[in-house]
Amino acid sequence: MTDRKDIEELIGKVALGDRAALTALYDATNRKLFSVCLRVLKSRAEAEDALQDVYLRIWSKADRYAVTGHSPMTWLIAVARNLSIDRLRARKANHVDLDSVGELVEKRPGPEAASIAASEQRRISACFEELPPDRADAVRAAYLDGATYQALADRFDVPLNTMRTWLRRSLISLKECLSR
Repeated sequence: MTDRKDIEELIGKVALGDRAALTALYDATNRKLFSVCLRVLKSRAEAEDALQDVYLRIWSKADRYAVTGHSPMTWLIAVARNLSIDRLRARKANHVDLDSVGELVEKRPGPEAASIAASEQRRISACFEELPPDRADAVRAAYLDGATYQALADRFDVPLNTMRTWLRRSLISLKECLSR
């Protein structure tokens, strides 16, 4: 008893509150509707839960089904598909992306990290003081402010290759100082 006319008749009886008709409708259509739910939700357990909700919705909305000449399975599939999509949207809305949680939390170092950072800052500052003042200014301008080598050469009135040498030697000196 699974042809179009039989399913339309079962939906009509369900609309009148006939529980036996709902059971018969379930027996005739549950495999197809379950596959629709599973295809959308991609989880067997969730599709099983959704299928129960599909038949509850059919029970409550069967009076809205109108015989239009189209297959009654089209209406049942639409109910299953729409309910599954609603569940999928609700799951996504309630899903917290653990990768983005860090963005929500204020990124402030803890006391230990702050202490270590302050100590490192003092070490770096001490190493910068070992450089000649113009070399230290050139390194800060190049690597902290993003100044180009040419702009620095013009600013300090030295040839471009001299500026490159200043910066390279200054970085080597800083590296040696920090490794002590």
